[in-house]
Amino acid sequence: MPDFFDDLEIRSADARAADLAKALPEQVARAKGLPGYGESLADVDPASVTSIEALAALPVLRKSDLGKSQAAKAPLGGFATLPTSGFAHIFQSPGPIYEPGGVGHDWWRIGRFLHAAGVGAGDIVQNCFSYHLTPAGMIFENGARAVGATVVPAGIGQTELQVRAAADIGTTAYAGTPDFLKVILDKADEMGLKLAITKATVGGGALFPSLRQEYADRGIACVQNYATADLGNIAYESPAMEGMIVDEGVIVEIVRPGTGQPVSPGEVGEVVVTTLNPDYPLIRFATGDLSAVMAGDSPCGRTNMRIKGWMGRADQTTKIKGMFVRPEQVADFVSKHPEIARARVVASRDGEADVMTVQVEAEGGDADAYGRTISEVLKLKGRVEIVTPGHLPNDGKVIEDARSYD
Repeated sequence: MPDFFDDLEIRSADARAADLAKALPEQVARAKGLPGYGESLADVDPASVTSIEALAALPVLRKSDLGKSQAAKAPLGGFATLPTSGFAHIFQSPGPIYEPGGVGHDWWRIGRFLHAAGVGAGDIVQNCFSYHLTPAGMIFENGARAVGATVVPAGIGQTELQVRAAADIGTTAYAGTPDFLKVILDKADEMGLKLAITKATVGGGALFPSLRQEYADRGIACVQNYATADLGNIAYESPAMEGMIVDEGVIVEIVRPGTGQPVSPGEVGEVVVTTLNPDYPLIRFATGDLSAVMAGDSPCGRTNMRIKGWMGRADQTTKIKGMFVRPEQVADFVSKHPEIARARVVASRDGEADVMTVQVEAEGGDADAYGRTISEVLKLKGRVEIVTPGHLPNDGKVIEDARSYD
């Protein structure tokens, strides 16, 4: 049997649902008692939120909401159960927006990912994520401690010193962005030094298949995870490398951009995450990233839901004819016509003029009525193109900018 981080990874669907039915009401109750949520959860009975289906009725929380609340209230905006001084670390993202961090066992849940990658006691991890203001360095440091590995807190840059340290100390594993490892390896070749790195755990950027293959050709097994400063680990690859397995400490929903409504299984949508971290109970936190659910379980034996990984950004706000068109406006348009399955706004050019075309998935339908609603909701006139259900691409886009900027 494969070596798992804990038994949570191999729970049956029934066992996972039973555990969720206990943990979710407790987390919603924590959140409801926090000033950051204000009136948004005032009418919610936490005891009734016992499943992912019930969770879908709650409002979505966005990064911009954190920023507004932090500007008006304390640095953490009233979304944490501990005072600011009660956390081990406070980090800063652009905005600025502040995120808390802890040093308790696997607080960020990265240990689960590192364990799946084969990193553990006896490994020396060269941690090339930044340690300055942003949390990635400390996130991976905390995970390495959880699996008993030794850490070289290398941070970013200083390539020659990085190579010298890796060679002298005998680094066996790399943690950092996907492309910086190649910089280190190429510099090692230039310096005539042989490194002992055989494992790479990467995040924070795209891992292209060609780059993963280059590492494999050098004898390095490279896997990636998906994490954010606010939520910690969301999903991760195992050696099976078939999709990303959702972490056991979060609940992931895929919703239509601009709404909180779950999409059909396999359809691309925005990743919305509820964390079970009692210190920082973010409920239905919208990441702004696109992904889709994969059917079935991972061949590695882990049984939690899988997603396809990062598939683009959900915030597709686009300026057309000098006016911003937002995903939530498209969702509002669709909601006014129950027969519409999906809609997609396409921005194009006709000569030197912007053109807005609204593609509508519906059986029949009234193009003139749709046009009037579009003018009312989007504040712009546009062409209406009615297409059959299933015609629009499954890429999560509700606004497509097809204009050339060359």
